[in-house]
Amino acid sequence: MPLPNASIFDRQGNVIGVCDSKGKIPYISAASYPITVRYIGFKERVITSAVTDTVFLQENPMELPEVVVESPQHRLMHILAYVREYSTLSTYTDTVFLFREKMVDYMLRADERVRFRGWSNPRIIKCKSYYRFTDANGLDSVSDVSNYHFSWSDWIGVAPIAKIPSSLRNIDCGADTLRGKYGKAEIWIKNNDKVTVNVDVLADRTSRKWVPNLSGFFKDNLDFDRFNVRFNYDNIIGDSISPLDLTGYSFNVESNGRGHEMFRFNTANEPFFVNTYAEVYVIDKELITVKEAKRWERHIFNTEKIEIIEPMEAPDLQPSIKDLIARVNLVDTGEVRLAVVPDSRLMGRKIVKENIAQRALQVLKNVTGISRYKLNRNTNRRWKNFKKEQRRRLDSRKREEVE
Repeated sequence: MPLPNASIFDRQGNVIGVCDSKGKIPYISAASYPITVRYIGFKERVITSAVTDTVFLQENPMELPEVVVESPQHRLMHILAYVREYSTLSTYTDTVFLFREKMVDYMLRADERVRFRGWSNPRIIKCKSYYRFTDANGLDSVSDVSNYHFSWSDWIGVAPIAKIPSSLRNIDCGADTLRGKYGKAEIWIKNNDKVTVNVDVLADRTSRKWVPNLSGFFKDNLDFDRFNVRFNYDNIIGDSISPLDLTGYSFNVESNGRGHEMFRFNTANEPFFVNTYAEVYVIDKELITVKEAKRWERHIFNTEKIEIIEPMEAPDLQPSIKDLIARVNLVDTGEVRLAVVPDSRLMGRKIVKENIAQRALQVLKNVTGISRYKLNRNTNRRWKNFKKEQRRRLDSRKREEVE
């Protein structure tokens, strides 16, 4: 049976493509080999050279402890999960690569009558990030922090309850495809009590129901080139799938731009592209009371004491990712911080006394919004001046290249 939208990594650990709906691998240059084919729920496969034969993947079952309903008061479901993410921000000259591991949780309503809202997006409990910055000349540097927020992984959460297609309800194994306005919207695969749903979010507007927390980005007319999500479920008994049966999910998002207006780290009006591939492995699920859920919501986590738990089903990291982690861990952040020359304008204690009349005037400005208006006006003016200067430099560079 073909595995649609399987992800393909090159020898450097970068996501370079996905298989089509029939499982066909796209064209890959010889320099990218050896490549790794990965499909959540199956053991990954490393291919050393181009082949024309079929590539088989072995199933890697994900087992979770049973969820026992001890009391009708347990009307919320708390989920713990491990996230592994690969994201790339690139322009025509610069690239920022991010590998990130996270422990996250979700709080879902098992009963719609519960007033507690909860959260279906992943809430970060513990996070480790590894960045690599590369310029047009191939020079690079690494860090565990960055000012650029371009990942999609925090916006794609647990899918709502959905009905299994009628053609699969009374059979043990099979597949069904639901077409959308622009292509194949959903591909359902059933293997006994296991169900996998492959969704092309761009194939139809109705496919956005699988990523409800991203509706605002579609309204902003963000330019998506690819948006595939895959959900894995186990122990399916009835005619529907729900978060109670979820064992994990993965997604691949390619976009021209990311979210709302973002500070360009290179030149103004230069396009930037974002690619995020992530795998989410459910580690534990538990039904709890509303009182317990509120305690979870208010809890402040001590990130120093929390460990990142990697499930057995997660494949070993690629050698290039291990090298990146090793480079970041070798950075002496204390020495780097001490090497930075402090800005003298931010040092010292400078006090200007003001009389009562000046203080009263300032309070009045704050109440009436005059100070906020001036702040916004000055901020907009500085941003316009910055863009004008960047355009001037870009035009000057283009004239020099023509000459």
